[in-house]
This record gives sequence, structure tokens and C-alpha cells, in this order.
Amino acid sequence: MEKSIDANSHSVANSTTPDCLNAIDIKEEASVATLLMNMENEFDPFDALSTPLYQTATFKQPSAIENGPYDYTRSGNPTRDALQSLLAKLDKADRAFCFTSGMAALTAVTHLLKTGDEIVAGDDVYGGSDRLLSQVVPRSGVVVKRINTTSLDEVAAAIGPRTKLVWLESPTNPRQQISDIRKIAEMAHAQGALMLVDNSIMSPVLSRPLELGADIVMHSATKFIAGHSDVMAGVLAVKGEKLAKELYFLQNSEGSGLAPFDCWICLRGIKTMALRIEKQQENARKIAMYLSSHPRVKKVYYAGLPDHPGHHLHFSQAKGAGSVFSFITGSVALSKHLVETTKYFSIAVSFGSVKSLISMPCFMSHASIPAAVREARGLTEDLVRISAGIEDADDLISDLDIAFRTGPI
Repeated sequence: MEKSIDANSHSVANSTTPDCLNAIDIKEEASVATLLMNMENEFDPFDALSTPLYQTATFKQPSAIENGPYDYTRSGNPTRDALQSLLAKLDKADRAFCFTSGMAALTAVTHLLKTGDEIVAGDDVYGGSDRLLSQVVPRSGVVVKRINTTSLDEVAAAIGPRTKLVWLESPTNPRQQISDIRKIAEMAHAQGALMLVDNSIMSPVLSRPLELGADIVMHSATKFIAGHSDVMAGVLAVKGEKLAKELYFLQNSEGSGLAPFDCWICLRGIKTMALRIEKQQENARKIAMYLSSHPRVKKVYYAGLPDHPGHHLHFSQAKGAGSVFSFITGSVALSKHLVETTKYFSIAVSFGSVKSLISMPCFMSHASIPAAVREARGLTEDLVRISAGIEDADDLISDLDIAFRTGPI
């Protein structure tokens, strides 16, 4: 004879919940890692697990006088929209736009300004950004002021009525200087200026500057978002529909939207972004600790080290220190030997790849900055930058140790 089961609401409501379940916090929002693996794709009617690649330049229209949702890929494409929708969610943005490179994205932002407007920008930024700010933007009559954004006094003195854009990195590339994003955003907004943060070195996994007050966040998606050094892409994540419409107009008018295949590559890579960054960051921490105690290293620039001057400020506005850092040896010859002798670090510009990379910024990523300017900004020629990959940390440290042991005295 079967036992009857009393499944009425009263018995269920009064059932005892195991203690192990009572201890579980019910999260209002899934983590980034979960969002990346469970993205909703409203642009695919068939619910494919892998986002479809719409490799087309143009779309058939319903009639001669009606337009469908897409007409020409320069203006919009379902694969690009899927990536942009996901990135907007990750950055807590109203809209996100994907460009052919990070520099194309930044260039679009500069086109928001007109002759006589001012940009206040950090003096420790990526070499390509520095070239754009110092050699290209002034051609249109836009005034560019360069300052140390770690000094709030300098920021306050530089921002004025003509300032339309404040531009910074935090941490900076490559010297890991930390700026107070919240306070600088308040200063910018008090003068009616927009605030842009280049967040390439952090990614949406570790930092969301829009939540700190920024209006525009730029990512070089070539780096952590795609993660495999196999595509060039840039992202602008923005707050405000008016600003979003202006940037879409520029993207469409200038033809700088990311191609469908490149979007698809980013969508494939981004699924493992949180997992990759967790491993890369742990490797970076171990390597930085090893280097900070090495007698042949003069200084390590990594916000993840407790003795970094911006350590506490950084962790008040980010979840981690990332996997890119730099150090100086006091000897260009020794630094050159390290870069050329290691076998598990590839000599290459860029960062954020699953493969560990090593470089000398003054001769590579920041070579376009005049030597005197580099020196004034503390970019010495013995500076070595490392982007930690996902290899075994002990192997990477051993590789560096051998290079130090065989290096010139």
C-alpha cells in the first residue's frame, strides 16, 4: 500500500530547512563568471549555445519602402549586438560599442570635442594614447593638458570651464599609479566635463569605473576580454542615452565598428575571462612577491603589493590588482638580458593574453614618447613590464631566476 504524501502548503511551509542551506546567502545578482556562461542572446531566434556568426555585409529588406532591423553591417550586425549587449551588462552601462581597436574607440571619444575645448589627461598612459593626445588631437584645435592624476590638487587646478573631458588610467600602464576615480569624477562633473577611464588593464571582472562616477569606460578588448592575442578590438561602455547616441553616430559615420568575425572571436574568448583573470592575477602576485625580495630588483610597481603607495585606494575601487606589473633593475643591460633570456615569457607588446609576455616599454609600447618626456615621467629605460599568463607560477619564477643568475653584474 502506497504511503500518502501530504504536500499541502502548510506542511511545506513548516518543514525544517537544513542548517547547511540556511547558511547560504541568496544572491540578488549572479557573479561575472556566471553571467559570462549564461548570456542571454536576444539576437538569435534559435537559442544556439554558441552565438551565431552573421558574416554578411548587407541584409535583405522586406520591401522597397520598409527597413528590417538590420540593413548594413557598418551600421549594425546581430553578432556585434550580442557582444555589445553582454559588455554593457558587465560594465553596468546603458550602452556599449565595439570598435576595430582600442585606439579607434578612443579616437571616437575625441571627436565629441570641438575647437577650443580642453582635455585634461593623465601623464602616465599607454603610448598609443599618449601619441593620440600629444600629436593628433591638437590638430583639431583641442587643447590637451597633461597632469599627474594621482594628485587631486593638480587635477583641481587643471579642470576649468573649457574642460570637456577628463581622461585617465588607474592603475596606469606601466607604472601602476593609482588615481581616485570617485573624487576626480566629482571634480569633472562640477565643471560639466565628461570622465573617461581606460580600464584595459583591469577588465570588467576587476573594476567597474561607471559605478564610481565615470561616464565612459574604454577597454582594449584585444587584452583580457578576448584573451588570446588573436583579435584587435576596442570597447566603449557609457552612461546616458544622449552620450550613447552621439557615440553611435560617430561609430557609424566613421565606419569604425568591429567586424562580425572579430566580434565572434571576442564572444568565444570572453566566456573564460573570469577564469583566466583569476589564474593570471594569482601568478602575477606570486611573481611580484618574488621580484620584490630579489636583491637585483630596485623596485616593483604592482598595486597588489601591500607596500604600494596606492594599495588601499586601489582596493577601495577594484576587486583585484590584475596581472600586469613592472619593475626596474637599475641596469638597462640586466633588464635587456632578462627580457631576452627567459624562455616562458614571449617578448611582445600588449597584455592580458593567456601567454605570459615581457617587454621593455621605453623601447616598445611607449617608444613613441620622446625620451626626455619619458624620463620626466619616471619611465626609465631599465623598466621591464610583465603580463602574467596562465602557465605554472613556479615555472615562470624559475625562468626569471635563471635569467637573473646569468645576467651581467
